[in-house]
Parts: sequence; structure tokens; C-alpha cells
Amino acid sequence: MPRALVVGSPIDHSLSPTLHEAGYRAAGLDDWSYARAEVVADEVRAFVARLDDDVVGLSLTMPCKEAALAVADEASALAGDVGAANTLVRRDGGWFADNTDVHGVVEALRAAGCAGGRGAVVIGSGATARSVVAALSRLGVREVTFVVRAQARPETLALAGSLGMSTRVVREDDEDAAWAVGMALLVVQTSPAGGADALAARVVDAPSLRVGAAGGPFVLDVVYADWPTAFARTMSARGATVVSGLDMLVHQAAAQFELFTGHAAPIADMMEAGRAAVK
Repeated sequence: MPRALVVGSPIDHSLSPTLHEAGYRAAGLDDWSYARAEVVADEVRAFVARLDDDVVGLSLTMPCKEAALAVADEASALAGDVGAANTLVRRDGGWFADNTDVHGVVEALRAAGCAGGRGAVVIGSGATARSVVAALSRLGVREVTFVVRAQARPETLALAGSLGMSTRVVREDDEDAAWAVGMALLVVQTSPAGGADALAARVVDAPSLRVGAAGGPFVLDVVYADWPTAFARTMSARGATVVSGLDMLVHQAAAQFELFTGHAAPIADMMEAGRAAVK
């Protein structure tokens, strides 16, 4: 029986089993199973080495995405560029690393009607933010303002530069942070749950959101648990089209499903299962 796992820490909250198992049922893959495994970054290599041959795929969540890339025998160009892998697929020659988070961000924004634009604000600069930067590049974004608590990670700025983007860094506690978020036509929030709550309180007093030619502003908050977040509520109340992290999660899971199984992903069934779970 082929198996797949989602790996990370903490892991009990992960919706990945719900999404993948809904996909298996809809696709008639009754012999497939999917489970959770609590693993921290330092344990990824040893964990992967112990896996039985029936484990054909791994979904990696925080804090294991960078470690997953390091243990892979081969990696996609995208995963290498981003410096993080959320997917490991067993192949004849070993483990192949890929990044479907980028696909998830692009498809979640497109489904909401966002066609991109010249500039965007990204809150955070970690591994998830790098996937977001790659996704924004595919949407035509050429200017990115990073809002961070201290310093932006050099590798994230380097990725943006390699993609032809100009960058600006603003500390979250600076007055300019609320202004940048309040005036942006596209904002992606990549911090963990609660990470942008303090900023949300300050955005309330920032300038009114602008409306762009493409119908923005658009806000993607990668958090999906305890939805809506304080940040999502604030931005929605100010007139933004807010996209939940669930939409990103389903689209990246659908891409993983196809890599693991070789079958087309039943996205509608996976989305329905995810929405029922978060309710």
C-alpha cells in the first residue's frame, strides 16, 4: 500500500491528511494512505533514511523545508532557486525535491481575480516568503517591499534580485510599515498565526487602501487555522479582497498529489474537504 506523510513541527494541526485523503477517495485510490509525522529540522535526514519503501512521498512544512532540500538526491530548479522544498518524491535514484508552494500562491491569487501588478508588499522574509517572491515574479511583480521584525534574510533578498526585482526593507515597528501595507495593491502575509496582529492594529490608522485597475487591493494571508486572523479581518474591513491560506494550501497539495500518484488532482473535492475542516 503506497503511503505519503506530512512532516513538520508542530504537526497535529496540519490539514494535509484531510486534503490528500479526500483526493484519494475522489480519484478511487483506495489503497493509498496519508499520515502526519512530528519531525524537527535536525531530524529530517535521519527520519528520511528510516522510511520504508512504501512511503512514496513527503509533504514538508515548517521548520523542515530547507532541511528537506539538503537531504534530496535531486531537486527541481525551482526548489534550488527558492532554497526550500515542501515536497519529496521517491524515485528510482533516490529522493527528488520540489516546491509546490509557488504554484499554490500563484493559483490562489489568480482564483481570487488577482492578475499581479508591478509592486507588492511581503510580510516576513523566511522560506515561505521566498516561495512567495518566486510566485510574485510569475505574476509580473517587479518591486517588493519586505516588512520584517528585524532584518530581512539575505537569501530572500538575493532571490528577489536574481529575478529582476527591486527591493525595499521596512521594519515592522517603523511608521512606514503600516503606510506600506495600507497603500499596497497586493500584500502577502507569510508570518505564523498571530505574527501580524500588532501590525494589523496599526494599519487601521494607515492611509486608505487604493483601488487599482485590476480591482485590487488583494491580500493573501498564508495562515488558515483560526481563520480569519486579526490581520485578515482588518484588511477585509478596509476593502481588500482577502485570500485565506487554505486556498494556497489546497493548490500546493493538489500539485503534490499529482507528483505522488501520477493522477490528476480532484481539486474541487480537496477544496471542499478543506473548507469543511476549517469550519
